Amino acid sequence: MSISFPSVVTPSFQMLPVRSPELPEFARQRVERFHNERVATSWNGRHILRGAKPGANALMLQSNDYLAITRHPEIVAAQREALACAGNGAMMSGLFLQHDDDPLHVVERELALALGSEETILCQSGYVANIGLVQCLAGERTPVYIDMLAHASLWEGIKAAGAQSVPVFHNDPEYLERQILRHGPGLILVDSIYSTNGSICPLAEFATIAQRHGCIFIVDESHSLGTHGVHGEGLVASLGLNDRVHFVTASLAKAYCARAGLISCSRRFKPYFAFESMPAIFSSTLLPPELAGIDASHRVIQREGWRRARLQHVTRRVREALLELGYPVREGTEQIIALEVGTEAAVMKVRDAFEAENIFGAIFCAPATAKNRALLRLTLHAGLDDDAVNRLIGACTRLRDKIDLADWSASRRERRTVNKPQAALEVA
Repeated sequence: MSISFPSVVTPSFQMLPVRSPELPEFARQRVERFHNERVATSWNGRHILRGAKPGANALMLQSNDYLAITRHPEIVAAQREALACAGNGAMMSGLFLQHDDDPLHVVERELALALGSEETILCQSGYVANIGLVQCLAGERTPVYIDMLAHASLWEGIKAAGAQSVPVFHNDPEYLERQILRHGPGLILVDSIYSTNGSICPLAEFATIAQRHGCIFIVDESHSLGTHGVHGEGLVASLGLNDRVHFVTASLAKAYCARAGLISCSRRFKPYFAFESMPAIFSSTLLPPELAGIDASHRVIQREGWRRARLQHVTRRVREALLELGYPVREGTEQIIALEVGTEAAVMKVRDAFEAENIFGAIFCAPATAKNRALLRLTLHAGLDDDAVNRLIGACTRLRDKIDLADWSASRRERRTVNKPQAALEVA
């Protein structure tokens, strides 16, 4: 059943619109810079995210609903029942919910058991979870070692803490260790699967380094929780690293299809976080329908393992086909496929070409990526049948010679990587 909303909302009482006051010059310049330098110049006057409108038969590869459960009847029914019974619940900070039988803590304990952790904390989003966690662990002089492709929320957590950020080359354990020897013990922040290119972090190697040098190891599992592991427990638990990873965080707005965030932690840390994390203290708690949805999604994810198997099958087939076609996607292995084109103007042309084939991905550009490393992200999911997979591969085949593959920034980087050993031999 689809839900329709009126195109125009007519309030019962209307006020005449009033012109907003002019911004002071220091702020106005920033706004005008966006419109003049990005919209008018880089995007040729067209907003970069405004592509074609998808039709009825469009292949949508934008959503993070990896397991295709956003409309699962069991989840929808649980949310509907919770809303009918409890409404929108308590409009206050979760800090005040101190009884063990509160639905929030019941769901937290269930998730902790599934992840193999002592406790979990549910937050309003993965962004809130990461900012609050880093903010309440790091001080001004604490070095925070962060992978250069780590999620923006982890970088923002460093800013919130006023700590020292030490960027680490992507998935490079040796470089990480050299930086720790230089700056001393601190926090290590990584994603288990990176959201821009679908690459996997060498978690065991990073955990060994963290343990050897007395560092706190934090892993964001937003893109592996639910999709990886026998029961969807994520990579940390499935690799047996729970006793070497201090904290697992995740946005549940991916495989769990819930607007919430999660932190796994020790029992002793949980009450500390509630009183030290500014986002946790000053945000209202999750609503009953949200908690019911998380609980129902968790049961579906654990029970319906065929969804993970299907996602893995689709991912293998599409990635193998793209590699055969010459697309530069070797940096990743998982369900997130990055077509890294380069400039924003260039990625808009590639996006338009795919949309002409009725394939809709999502453009990622600065600040989500580095400058001139804009990409079209194709997000695979378990709901793709064989016909849909064939449509995608067919479109990629037809477009290969039309979208200047050789000029993409990822293609140039791949050529440098392939030629590097030979160049080194010639120098020697």
